[in-house]
Amino acid sequence: MAAIDTLNPGNSGVASVPSTARTGTDSEQNAASAPLATPTLVEGVKVSLSGASIEKSFSVGGENSDIEDSGLPENVQQLLKMIRKLQKEIAEKKARMAAVMSDRTLTNEAKVNMLAALRGAIAALNTGLISANLALSKVMDQSGLTSEQNLKLGSLLTKN
Repeated sequence: MAAIDTLNPGNSGVASVPSTARTGTDSEQNAASAPLATPTLVEGVKVSLSGASIEKSFSVGGENSDIEDSGLPENVQQLLKMIRKLQKEIAEKKARMAAVMSDRTLTNEAKVNMLAALRGAIAALNTGLISANLALSKVMDQSGLTSEQNLKLGSLLTKN
């Protein structure tokens, strides 16, 4: 599980820039303030990953290795990968919607606009998912898969 914490200048370990006293002439002030005008970059996000997630991210073969090792025809494998990708994107959009709804810093109008955009994206992804499932069904009928291959395909479809 990933933990994401935000850092602000108070707890980032970066010293704040002291204000300078204005005692010199205008030309001295401009020359003295020029180097201070450059903004200092401060790290804003801290990410911690669990050991299991690190292990999973470095696993050999990637997230679709089970599909590639299934022995199914290449066109079926490609459709299964596409379906997984679409399902993952839909889940990400739904999580983003939940985050927008719980964000108290946004105005109601901003929430409505963001949620509408996310709903539109989810609708488009659902359309793509339906098309991919229909294409997979057609390919399954045409390819004459064995009962073992059909079982394998079904288990790969239900796996997240």
